[in-house]
Amino acid sequence: MKVFFISSSIYILYLMKVRFRPTHDPSIDTFRAEYLVGPCVVLALIFNYKFTFPEVLWSFSIFLESVAILPQLFMLQRTGEAETITTHYLAALGAYRALYIPNWIYRYFSEGVVDPIAVIAGLVQTALYVDFFYVYFTKVLQGQKFELPA
Repeated sequence: MKVFFISSSIYILYLMKVRFRPTHDPSIDTFRAEYLVGPCVVLALIFNYKFTFPEVLWSFSIFLESVAILPQLFMLQRTGEAETITTHYLAALGAYRALYIPNWIYRYFSEGVVDPIAVIAGLVQTALYVDFFYVYFTKVLQGQKFELPA
């Protein structure tokens, strides 16, 4: 499964950077990734379970995953609209993360396990989707185009 995940991620990067590069518009895509990576590195150095390289990397990946959707949401905010396939993809990503919440509740009651780093990062990520989900449920699922209110 990991080999499939890593190879599909590499393939997606290839598609983004090579095959579909002409579709990238730098005048619209102005979000600076450093604004996400830097604070996530600092959080990973401060909040981890053991100050070892793998633990800090794991914490960093959890923190970065929680805010990784911000560039896409920023782009939606700038353009004000999106294709239906893009909104369905973003909704699937948000639903995937939101479904972690019932899993945490189940694990707490069945195993007594709580992972504070993952829970807090997951709640942050789910909260970032709230506005998107509102527009998605009120427009896209009713057959309208995804457009942000003016």
